[in-house]
Amino acid sequence: MQVFIKSFGCSANLADGEVLAGCLAEAGYKLVETVDVADIIIYNTCAVKGPTENRMITMLKRVPPEKKLIVAGCLPLINFERLCKEVHFDGVVGPAAGDKIVDAVKRVLNGEKVVALEMAANAKPSLNLPRLRLNPVIGIIPINYGCLGSCTYCCVVFARGHLRSYSIQEIISKVKMDLASGVREFWITSQDTACYGRDIDTSLANLLKALCSIKRDFKIRVGMMTPNLAKNILEDLIQAFESEKIFKFLHLPVQSGDDKILNRMRRPYTVKDFKDIVNVFRAKFPEATIATDVICGFPSETKEAFERTLHLVEEVQPDIVNVSKFFARPKTIAADMYEDFVSSQEIKRRSGLTAKLAKEVVFERNQRWVGWTGEVLVDEVGKVSGSWIGRNFAYKPIVLRNSGSGDLIGKTFHVKIVKAFGTYLEGKIVEQIFLC
Repeated sequence: MQVFIKSFGCSANLADGEVLAGCLAEAGYKLVETVDVADIIIYNTCAVKGPTENRMITMLKRVPPEKKLIVAGCLPLINFERLCKEVHFDGVVGPAAGDKIVDAVKRVLNGEKVVALEMAANAKPSLNLPRLRLNPVIGIIPINYGCLGSCTYCCVVFARGHLRSYSIQEIISKVKMDLASGVREFWITSQDTACYGRDIDTSLANLLKALCSIKRDFKIRVGMMTPNLAKNILEDLIQAFESEKIFKFLHLPVQSGDDKILNRMRRPYTVKDFKDIVNVFRAKFPEATIATDVICGFPSETKEAFERTLHLVEEVQPDIVNVSKFFARPKTIAADMYEDFVSSQEIKRRSGLTAKLAKEVVFERNQRWVGWTGEVLVDEVGKVSGSWIGRNFAYKPIVLRNSGSGDLIGKTFHVKIVKAFGTYLEGKIVEQIFLC
């Protein structure tokens, strides 16, 4: 039987999809590249935002009726009612289904309608399950599932549940296994990496220090961390980030520049806390890439509160700003704040202004890199033929153009930045670096 699998959303969901593919391949199923030739289709879905959910539903509706469809990932747990109402499916499984996907596929092919959502929000599959990596040089490793947050706008907790951490030894074993198969870059990921280990008496900083003690050449990108939990381990975190193995990349979502809005969001930190963490990181790592997230139009966000968010972006000058419009999500506390909803027209206006400002700030930050020379690891094929994308120590995306036909993936080069754009830099290869 031929199976088509596609994953959407965060890096944790992509990692889940790699495992689904790996387990089915090991069970003897043939994985195919297109829906047309597949007997069974598995969409590993995301539904963190309203527009994302809408795109997922539209895509699922387009599956040919003669094909078997399994819906995996977060959507079945976030809005099962809508899924049942609008989509004809043969099976549903939650996120992190692991090797349970094999049984689900077998039952669906035998004519059953499978709903396997029991305990899905507590799933924690073994890190040693087979996987088919989306990128041969990038290992995506979930270090924990779930989080400790109770954000009023977030529906992901209904799908991913509360904190379940892997042990440091489990993660080290996985990293060593991936290194032996050619991985050069690791994405350490979860719903909130800063909460890692709080259920097993350790911390993200301890994990990073342990990983950096592995005597091999590789890089680590640390995933998103909430400001309040990052602040609690800040000193140890800075020490861990001193390792050359860790990209100087900090994803710290602020969500709003107004403390009252943060309180209504149940984000247990202040704007000052956010700025303090950024300042400490930049004092130690001046060229660090700072990424943040902003939600525009949260219920009761006044024009003054919104202006404070714009002011914060201007003041902090992040290198990446992910701008989102507020959408009320099913079963969340914020969905019941309808009396304080900001009009959709005003939300659109505010998100447009924020995106415009962010674009200006990011381009100005990128301009500072022109003329820089240093080491770049190529980890992605470019969108244009003959182009490649690499990352420097600050995880800046650098487009390289190679007139030759050789494959540059996984190779390291000495590069000079020759031009800056809004979302990437352009570099020129000076020479290849051969690493032991």
